[in-house]
Amino acid sequence: MMPRHWSRRFATSATVLGLAAALLAGCGSSGKPKPAELGPNPGLLGVRQVWTAKLGEVGYPLDVQVTGQQVALASSDGTVLALDARSGRELWRASAKAKLSAGVGSDGQRTAVATQANEVVVFEAGRELWRQKLSAQIATAPFVAGGRVFVLTADRSVTALDGASGRRLWTQQRPGDPLVLRQSGVILAVGDTLLVGLSGRLVGLNPLNGQVRWDAAVATPRGTNDVERLVDLVGRVSRVGDSVCVRAFQIGVGCVDAARGNLAWTKPSQGYAGVHGDDRMVYGPESDGKIVAWRRSDGERAWVSERLRYRQLTAPLALGRSVIVGDETGLVHFLSREDGSPLTRVSTDGSAIAAAPVVAGDTLVVVTRNGGVFGYSPE
Repeated sequence: MMPRHWSRRFATSATVLGLAAALLAGCGSSGKPKPAELGPNPGLLGVRQVWTAKLGEVGYPLDVQVTGQQVALASSDGTVLALDARSGRELWRASAKAKLSAGVGSDGQRTAVATQANEVVVFEAGRELWRQKLSAQIATAPFVAGGRVFVLTADRSVTALDGASGRRLWTQQRPGDPLVLRQSGVILAVGDTLLVGLSGRLVGLNPLNGQVRWDAAVATPRGTNDVERLVDLVGRVSRVGDSVCVRAFQIGVGCVDAARGNLAWTKPSQGYAGVHGDDRMVYGPESDGKIVAWRRSDGERAWVSERLRYRQLTAPLALGRSVIVGDETGLVHFLSREDGSPLTRVSTDGSAIAAAPVVAGDTLVVVTRNGGVFGYSPE
């Protein structure tokens, strides 16, 4: 599991949520809220398990990376693995020779992870190409694109490294905050612009030199102490064309027009896991397990489901007619995109789902804390 301590620079999301839970407990609650009863499995959607694979324990903010039919993932002990999503067949396996703090980034050719010693390690077809040590901790998977590896670090800096050699190309740094989350942040590309989450802002950078092209405020700090003023954008994100929608930890959800750098809308939302969606809706879980659907056009709520309350949900995946989330008991829930009603659910190995579900080709891929990797074929 994630470390429970916090330092001058890092705070875990579990720590912040734990403080909130303690305050609630002091107001009359007795311990952890009881998860909602699920009732019988409705079985309204056919989901067939097609393969399984095994990875080591996953206790860090894993980002499962999909490139075509290839799925790249990594365990806490530094094992990095590439699988064929159609069969679950292992394509290659390698080791970073150190415990990981973030991963995985890949463009299908090069695959990158970050270690707890602040090193970025890059592999090609299972062979280590290079490793480069940075000056700050890394909790967000490196982003690999355009022959470069882009790294977002805890001191609010973005560094571009040459994909072939690891040579530093440029660094863009913002003033650091007293605390940032030990949770996956936001870094992606839209067209020829690199988008990064810096505090509560989504910033568009020129990937060639790091110069700022635009800066959109999704959320602003509030409160009187460092914990209350903690603002971070967290992964995953929902991108449809130039529309990029993100979650600001425990503050709100918002969408930005990445072509112009304008904030389209922002709405209050108490959540810590990212969002996903389609051209109509953006979906995301609240901290208490409610799942909300916002209209992508204006941010108004379309529906709210309370059927999975207090189940410690992952970020969702919008796929077919479903919104798919994992929970802390190893269940994967399929809800209707139209109203949040349950369609079906499947079980894994009983340990918590460790990362947001992903889709590669026609295969849904789910990873658990105990290192189980499951491939499903949804209807």
